[in-house]
Amino acid sequence: MRNYSRRELLAGTGAFAGATLLSGCTSTLTAPTRALAQPGAKALLDSIAENLLWTDPEQATSLGIDKGSRAALRTFLKDRSQAGQDRIAAILRADLARTETLDTSALDDSTRTSIEVVKSAYRTSLEGFALPYGDVAVGSWRNTPYVVIQNVGAYLDTPRFLDADHQIANAADAEAYVARLDSMTVQLDGELARIHDARGKGLVPPAFLLDKAITQLSQSLDNARKGGGLVDSLVNRTRDIPGDWDTRARSIVTQRIAPALSRQLDELKIQRSKATMDPGMWARPGGDAYYAWALKASTTTAMSPDEIHRMGRRELAELQSRMDVILKRNGYSSGSVGQRMVALAKDPKYKFKEGDPGRAEILAYISEWISKFRGFTPRGFNTLVRANLEVKRLPPEEEPGAPGAYGGAGSIDGTIPGKFWINLHTTDLHRRYDLPSLAAHEAIPGHVWQGEYANQLPLIRTLLSFNAYSEGWALYAEQLMDELGAYDDFEVGKLGYLQSLAFRACRLVVDTGLHAKRWSRQQAVQFFVDEIGSGAEDVAREVDRYCSWPGQACGYKVGHSEILRQRAKAQSALDSRFDLKAFNDAVVKGGNVPMDVLARNVADYVANVRT
Repeated sequence: MRNYSRRELLAGTGAFAGATLLSGCTSTLTAPTRALAQPGAKALLDSIAENLLWTDPEQATSLGIDKGSRAALRTFLKDRSQAGQDRIAAILRADLARTETLDTSALDDSTRTSIEVVKSAYRTSLEGFALPYGDVAVGSWRNTPYVVIQNVGAYLDTPRFLDADHQIANAADAEAYVARLDSMTVQLDGELARIHDARGKGLVPPAFLLDKAITQLSQSLDNARKGGGLVDSLVNRTRDIPGDWDTRARSIVTQRIAPALSRQLDELKIQRSKATMDPGMWARPGGDAYYAWALKASTTTAMSPDEIHRMGRRELAELQSRMDVILKRNGYSSGSVGQRMVALAKDPKYKFKEGDPGRAEILAYISEWISKFRGFTPRGFNTLVRANLEVKRLPPEEEPGAPGAYGGAGSIDGTIPGKFWINLHTTDLHRRYDLPSLAAHEAIPGHVWQGEYANQLPLIRTLLSFNAYSEGWALYAEQLMDELGAYDDFEVGKLGYLQSLAFRACRLVVDTGLHAKRWSRQQAVQFFVDEIGSGAEDVAREVDRYCSWPGQACGYKVGHSEILRQRAKAQSALDSRFDLKAFNDAVVKGGNVPMDVLARNVADYVANVRT
């Protein structure tokens, strides 16, 4: 693939040009029903991966593969305009057609799985692109009807990406940073056109989400008018690199990016004047159809809102019974489980100091638990990965609208570490008994750990992920640390882990309650407080997230329960030959997959043990 010019990529022609076939794959189209040989299949998958990668320059940088023939990607940002969305959909349709009629019977299991993963991800994504509004995260988790809101938008994503993932070691890297600043204006205006169009179709976010987004975007605008973090990040990393980086970056940020942010802010204020307090998709045009698709994309199942709602209530009751035993053993025997967890949260010995001293204490505490979990991984896996990571505070301007934490693996070559982003808006968000399970979930053996296995697979498998698998695995990682004895000397930490699972069961109830059963925002918040004793401030932020990412919160427990169901089937089938480490390897080395493919991977593991 040739290096595209900056003008071509900004115009989108470079991304679309990436949809052409690699020369080694042309024969697969002339005889689409012929059995595909192994080399041709791998070339086909490589071609599909390149096509997808060229639609997302930021991901190429985050994976550390924006080099060589892909070097042009390093100077651009993802096209967030409607034209950019249309080009992605066109590429997906073309590449899905290349896989749909293939006879894969001659392929090995791994390659066949990769082709099935592409089919699943692309079919579901194209269903999303056919809907009248919203962002479709191809093979990922952040599908949203609202292109710019309190936790979605370039005003949040791009500064964080440029600071954390765009590495600067020389003048060329700095020039690429400046070029990306220049691209950010185009990116912001592409979003602006889409949210204006959505308003014209009657899609206006809930008023309480807009209030948060307006506050955050106002802060971003104030910072940009002064240069702010977008300039400081470059200047601080180019002190030994000759060039007038400050002046050049400041000119772009203050004269181009700031006005673009101002235009977005003006549009959100117009939307706020028309907004209601109704939180769910049921109140938006075409909302029921959107939510049905969002649930399918999130869970990779055909479960209905009612089925998911009932599942959540059933699993919550089971988890509360387990929490009840531990609470009683630790002296908390009066009141509901939720009331007793509220009382536990008030115990000073589980709190952190306020302000910056407490923030430093939290970061150190997380690092201690990550180190402890590293020591347990040889008991749970035959194949180990490095799990290169760093714990970082979320940018303060993002924290009011962000979840408590999130994480993921770093670059394929290890030069960019994985991240465990922690929300430290206030130290009262966290307790000593709940941070260990959060560390297992986001870092080891959760997202960062699993992501490093994915980075070893063919590129298309690194690019594509499935919410139910990735979040289900992260919950399974929390459980695995308990099963391997991490909380044997800290029983209240085990209670925190069970509260984490119960929290995800509550999400099934609340997400479907908001979007299908017409719950109010306060009703959703109160359900969490009453059932598992979550703090109202923390939960309000969570509920707002479910309003802007419909269905996403349902992937966690659905995925976790399916992994456990597959483990129970394997144990029953293999009896004494079942090996936990071998099972875990089969699940995590099989890659990030939809739930039906996960079942096939586990079945293959069972069959291989039996032979």
